[in-house]
Parts: sequence; structure tokens; C-alpha cells
Amino acid sequence: MAGKTPFENRLMKEFKIFAREPPPGMSVDVQAEQNLKNWIINMQGPKGTLYDGEQFQLRFKFDTKYPFESPEVTFVGQNIPVHPHVYSNGHICLSILTSDWSPVLTVQSVCLSIMSMLSSCKEKKRPEGDTMYVKTGNKNPKETKWLYHDDNV
Repeated sequence: MAGKTPFENRLMKEFKIFAREPPPGMSVDVQAEQNLKNWIINMQGPKGTLYDGEQFQLRFKFDTKYPFESPEVTFVGQNIPVHPHVYSNGHICLSILTSDWSPVLTVQSVCLSIMSMLSSCKEKKRPEGDTMYVKTGNKNPKETKWLYHDDNV
């Protein structure tokens, strides 16, 4: 790993751990090792949930500020989960991807949080205002000023 930046070293370490010990029902596309800034995670819907039997893909885009800034994480591909916190363009409203990000979080911990979010869903539906957000929202979900339910407390 000599000659690599701290950013590249961290991502290579995370890639190797994820490839060797992925969370259940997940795998990382091997292309990520060639392009550390763009990963595709293949994900099976959690067993025993509304998403059981479905296949999803997550895209992680990293910039050189990672891990001090969160990656851009979106669902991509033909099957975007229908979920109250997932917009039809793949953007995910999850606080650890923005305001609650911490450098101790990893790709693996983010994937587990997304899996947990899907597992706890009681009804498949899109977020309120999905159509308007997809038409007028930011192209980068990290630039969206999300309003989390606990923000109103």
C-alpha cells in the first residue's frame, strides 16, 4: 500500500474486509478494486421482510474527503425499493448519510443500516412528495436538506 493516499488506503482496507466478510445477502462488485471511488454493492432483500426475494444495487461514490465526509449512497439499477425513505430516483433519506455521519462508519456499517431500514418497513410506499422531489431535487442526495422525523422534536 506504499505510495497511496490515506483515502486510498482506507478504501482498499474496507474493500478487502467487505469482499472477505460481506454482510449477509450482500456482495461488492469486483470492479470497485480497480476504481475505489465508485462501488456497486449487490444486495438481496432481507429474508422474512417485504423485500424478501428481491435484488437491489447500491452505488457508493467516494471523494477524497472520505472518511471525514460521507459517501454518496444511492440505489441504482432496475429495482429501486419502494420504501418510505427511498425516492424513486434511488436517493435514500437516512441521517447517517448526511448530518449523523461519523468517520468511524464504514461501507459495511452503512449497508447494515440500510438493510435494517428495509427490514423494519411495514408498508411498501414511496415518500410523500416523491414525484416533486425527483423532478426538482438535487442530483446529489448529499446536497439535499433532509428533514428527519426527530428534527421536529
